[in-house]
Amino acid sequence: MYPIKLENLYYEKIWGGRDLESFRDNVPEGNIGESWDLACHPNGMSIVKNGEFKGKRFDELIKQYGKDLLGEAFIKEEFPLLVKLINSKEKLSVQVHPNDDYAKRVENSLGKTEAWYVVDAKPGASLIVGTKNCDRSIFEKAIKEGKTEEYLNKIEVKKGDCFLINSGLVHAICEGVIIAEIQQNSDITYRIYDYGRPREIHVEKSLDVIGFNLKAVNASEKKLEDYKGYKKCTLIQSEYFTIEKYVIEEAVKEESDKNRFFIFTCVEGTGFIRSEDGNNTEIYKGDSVLIPATLGRYCIEGKLTLLKSYV
Repeated sequence: MYPIKLENLYYEKIWGGRDLESFRDNVPEGNIGESWDLACHPNGMSIVKNGEFKGKRFDELIKQYGKDLLGEAFIKEEFPLLVKLINSKEKLSVQVHPNDDYAKRVENSLGKTEAWYVVDAKPGASLIVGTKNCDRSIFEKAIKEGKTEEYLNKIEVKKGDCFLINSGLVHAICEGVIIAEIQQNSDITYRIYDYGRPREIHVEKSLDVIGFNLKAVNASEKKLEDYKGYKKCTLIQSEYFTIEKYVIEEAVKEESDKNRFFIFTCVEGTGFIRSEDGNNTEIYKGDSVLIPATLGRYCIEGKLTLLKSYV
């Protein structure tokens, strides 16, 4: 086992942009809205980019190596996480995601709780996180009367901001940001409002699942703790995943966990992940790297900021 990198899966979107070109040289033509960077889903299957498994489908790798790759505690039928980069030149639709119970009953899918980390933001960029001054009846009336935007909680954001988007929380990414999104392995989205664009709207399903009491919490306010050569804190803890933030100035030495896999997503800088067997894996801004459960000891060196995600 070695640190595994996967090919970027790019998706053109009507709201997409070209900002990923600021740190990648493989972005295809068009308005690229999403890059799926670690995916095992019917709508996108990652292919291994490096090492002896290069060219192998991620689902085939999981089938072949199972617990050696993902950990002894991995007992679910589906790979649990999906890691994306999102780039918005225009506003995304205002949307909401169902929880597991509703999604299984109505869509035969996992629900969707996700986290957003702002990798880059243009001046004045904003996100919509939650509703304000309304309940279901007020919001339903506003949708019918074209007044949805009056009840949306819009907040200005900057690089480094981070939000947990629980299932049921109304949300939208607005213009001018690059977001690293770590989420449940689901592609279920209910659109509430789409700024007049001719796409399907899912008002009834949305109203079924919205939690009007859910609020925005900016996890970037959590304090980094100092260690030798790096700083670290836990940004997000949910029942579906944990996200830790590392700011590495020199190096950090760790060991894999036989019970689980880790995913490191680089949101700033460059470095190397060096494993005991002598494997050196470069990691650049925007990259996500899977640390197999049986990798053993490894060292991350460089000047870089990482998100470490795990179940």
